[in-house]
Amino acid sequence: MFSIIASTAVAMPPYWMVIPFALLLLSIALMPLFAAHFWEHHYPKVAVGLGLVTAIYFGLKSDWHPLVHASHEYVSFMALVGSLFVICGGINIGVKGEATPLRNTLFLAIGAILSNVIGTTGASMLMIRPWIRMNRYRITGQHIVFFIFVVSNCGGALTPIGDPPLFLGFLRGVPFWWVLEHAWMGWLLALSLLLVVFFVLDTYNFRRAPKEVREKETQEEHFHFRGLPNLGFLALVLAAVFLPKSVQETVLAGIFSIPALVMLAAAAGSYFTSKPDIHAANDFNFGPVKEVGYLFIGIFLTMIPALQILQSGQAIQLSSPIGYYFATGSLSAFLDNAPTYLSFLAAAMGAEHLSVDSPADVILFASSHPQTLIAISLGAVFFGAGSYIGNGPNFMVKAIADKSKVNTPDFLRYMWQFSIPILLPILIIIGWLMIH
Repeated sequence: MFSIIASTAVAMPPYWMVIPFALLLLSIALMPLFAAHFWEHHYPKVAVGLGLVTAIYFGLKSDWHPLVHASHEYVSFMALVGSLFVICGGINIGVKGEATPLRNTLFLAIGAILSNVIGTTGASMLMIRPWIRMNRYRITGQHIVFFIFVVSNCGGALTPIGDPPLFLGFLRGVPFWWVLEHAWMGWLLALSLLLVVFFVLDTYNFRRAPKEVREKETQEEHFHFRGLPNLGFLALVLAAVFLPKSVQETVLAGIFSIPALVMLAAAAGSYFTSKPDIHAANDFNFGPVKEVGYLFIGIFLTMIPALQILQSGQAIQLSSPIGYYFATGSLSAFLDNAPTYLSFLAAAMGAEHLSVDSPADVILFASSHPQTLIAISLGAVFFGAGSYIGNGPNFMVKAIADKSKVNTPDFLRYMWQFSIPILLPILIIIGWLMIH
């Protein structure tokens, strides 16, 4: 996820090679609705099988580089998501008092700010369990979706730590505080609109809850924080993200990066030193990681042709910042938003005869075309909330909620009930006011 992706021209595969990726997306969206029993027991075979179709295509061409690169990206992705899942599974947080709409809104706002410090994945894994517990007597899919909107995506738009696309930009030469200085108004507007909408909807949900349920919440909850040593392992994971560039580029067997190995070691240390009663209190098990692991190995393989078509430049013909905003965003909702960000940045810089591989050129582009860079940055981060697969933490949050018996919306209901009617209009407003 955090490796430096080459921006050199690639041979464009035939368009029909996007079919396995489309079939996997359709399977994730439709199978739980029309063949739930089959999907529950056989989704690993479907995901891996479609991934193998792409792998065989490149294998027959003896073009191993895309497969090795996708494997490296997948291992880096799972090392980050998996390590944070394990480490935060050893931290148990209790929130005192009644989960009123105001308290819930403040909780989400704190999560949005925290996501810029420990990343959207870190903040999501740390806060999703207390979020579910504090709302357990009246929790709905709406609570999970807005958590994904705010904490897992839009909140992390201010620093390179916040979201992988911004970190790639930082590695390429975008100054650390550039996004904060230039995009804070877009971040604040997005956060404010999302929190206002959530407050209104949660107020309605709260008023429907019986009074005895609300009183029961108040009586049973108290503030506590257990598993303090795991904060050290969490800091180790974050430190691995910011290892020197030369260390990050050191890859063993073409797949295992040094940061990924550090993250895996931190996860192992956390798992074997955390107290069993904390794991029990969090209902910790590896089910969510296994589900994400199987689905995303298929996603990372099948999206290789789609990314190659995108990176070839033939699919990118844009001339305005607002165009880059919506184009980057629409693809970031379904593709890995990190390479999508880098592809559009390379295309925008190439139109100005600049190279994304040159830090000096990147700095020049950031100063001479700030609106375009803001558009690409916010499009990649904000629209990552468009679907469950738009950003790594999204599906993990859903998996944890599912294991906690929360009635989360399926892939299609997530989009037609929440991301399209609620998130999309907000992002259109931001694009019009902040970028157009």
